[in-house]
Order: sequence, then C-alpha cells, then structure tokens
Amino acid sequence: MKQINFIKFIPLYFSISGAALAIGIFSLVVWKVRPAIDFIGGSLVEVELQASEGNAVNEGTVRAALADKEIEVNSIQPAGENRWLIRSKMVEGIDKNVQSALAEKFSKAEVTRFESIGPALGKELLTKTFFGITLSSLGILLYVAYRFGGGKYGVCAVLAMIHDSLVVLGGFSLLGQFYGAEIDALFVTALLTVLSFSVHDTIVVYDRIRENLRKFPQEKFEPLANRSVNETMKRSINNSLTIIIMLVILTWLGGTTVRYFSLALLIGTITGTYSSPFVAVPLLVVWNRLVGKKKKS
Repeated sequence: MKQINFIKFIPLYFSISGAALAIGIFSLVVWKVRPAIDFIGGSLVEVELQASEGNAVNEGTVRAALADKEIEVNSIQPAGENRWLIRSKMVEGIDKNVQSALAEKFSKAEVTRFESIGPALGKELLTKTFFGITLSSLGILLYVAYRFGGGKYGVCAVLAMIHDSLVVLGGFSLLGQFYGAEIDALFVTALLTVLSFSVHDTIVVYDRIRENLRKFPQEKFEPLANRSVNETMKRSINNSLTIIIMLVILTWLGGTTVRYFSLALLIGTITGTYSSPFVAVPLLVVWNRLVGKKKKS
C-alpha cells in the first residue's frame, strides 16, 4: 500500500496549530472565560416559564420581572424549551424570591433546579483544578519519558497535550463571549478526559515509532516516523470517529449542562485526533533535526 508523505507537510500543520492557538490565546487574554458558580460562588436557579396574556417570555421580560422586585442577577440564558437559567449572587431564599417575582408576570413559574455555592468553596475547587492539571501533566511527562527511554518523547507529548488544552480553553472563551458558555466542574472533567485521550493517541503513534526503530534500525528517523503515522492513521481515525459521532448526537440532543460538557469533549477529541500525528510526531521530528544539526556542528 502506497504511503502518504505526511512529514513534508510539517510547516502546514504548525501553521494550522499556530493560527488556532493565536485565536484562542487572543480570546483568553481579551475576553478570558466565563466561570460558573462552581468557581466564583453564587446561586443558580433554573425556572420553567409560560407566557401570560400580553407578556411574552424572553430575556428582556424575565430580567424586567426580576428588576421590579430588586433581584440582582448576573446572567439570564435559555436552557431549553420554556426553561431559563438565572445566575445571581448567593442570597438566602433567592430561589423563592425568583419564583415569586416571575409568578406575578407569567402564567407559570416553576423552579426546576437550584444550586448554591459559597465563594470559599469555589476558590478551593479552582485551586484543586489547577493542581490536578499540573500534577497530571507532570505524571504524563515522567511516564512517557520512562516508557520510551527519552525525555524528548515526554516533552513532545506534553506539548501536544498543552496544545489541545489551549484549543479547548480558547474555544470556550469564544463560546463564552458570543454564546454565554461557562466553565464549570463538568468542563474540568471534560478537559482532563481530553488530555488523557490525547496522550493515549500519542502513545499509540510513539509506540509504533519505537517498534519500527527496532525493526528498521538503519532507516532514517523522518521516513520511519512517517511510516509509523501511516500505519496508525486508520486505527486512530476509526477509533475517534465512533466517539465523535456519539458526542455530536449528545451535543445536539443534550440539555444545557450536558451540551457544553459534550461540546468540550467533542472539541478536545477532534483536536486530540489531529495533534497526535500532526503535532506530537512533527515536534519529535523537529527535535531530531535540531539534535542532528548539533551533532554535525
């Protein structure tokens, strides 16, 4: 079977990744992300509303009904058919106050979900999140370096993992700016899952490179790396495609909370499938080129 020369397109891969990272980092710096109450503390009230005569249900009328009762809200967004998510500062009895205020304006106002988290707990969760991501990155670096007998494999795998996490974070920064998507505890779960998937895919390619190094010790590294990418590409695409199809359906049919969780997984799965052969391997190839130049000089 004729092999595709993937390695010759390394500048293209780096250009695509560079553009995606530039957009994402710009969004993160300028707009940042929208933290949910999981991290900043506060109250979330989900209500089911039905319009009354002469009073349609939309963000403006909901906000006006709450303002009439001097209820301060941080955000109001749709959460499905006739359902709205209202976020506010943590105030005792906020769910009852919201229901009472909306019941005066609409024919139906029923609280279907209520969550409240203190700012101290939110800060603690944020600290643990950063600690968990840092610890997992260090663990992956050490494991890959040990398994493949060289620090370059571990460093390149972690760089590809950072690439994936920045793309997902940048994507959610844009979604937060234009669609109100928020970063919550489920997003952290999705991000850690994405990182493990990315590293798993990268290890599959690296393992094939190691195997081919034993089979063809005289072959130069670049064609050998290209051979390894060709040999694992079909498996990687087939494996990822089944996950992507499931996540597309879940994103489409899921509720607000599940939708953003599955969307984070979807973005991460696509990015991870791309980064393993087109970021992790090219980084390894470039590393070997630089080492080769140093040896010659």
